[in-house]
Amino acid sequence: MAKLITQVAQESVEETKMVKIKNTRTMQDSSGKDVEVIDFVESKPLDAAIADAEANKARLEARLAEVDAELVDLNAIKDA
Repeated sequence: MAKLITQVAQESVEETKMVKIKNTRTMQDSSGKDVEVIDFVESKPLDAAIADAEANKARLEARLAEVDAELVDLNAIKDA
């Protein structure tokens, strides 16, 4: 799932900056061609979006470390 992120236009500069996040996914149309469709749209404060992205990054890095350890174990069994 991809995301298209844009800044939301605001009347006042002093307000909290907002972003609109369009969550998309790839589907096939009736002719079999891949098309991007909007799954859902959300608006949130920029600071919250950054915090969410950083949390997601940390979660993915932790999962990657688990998969790396799994690969080491599997390769050790393969080489034994």
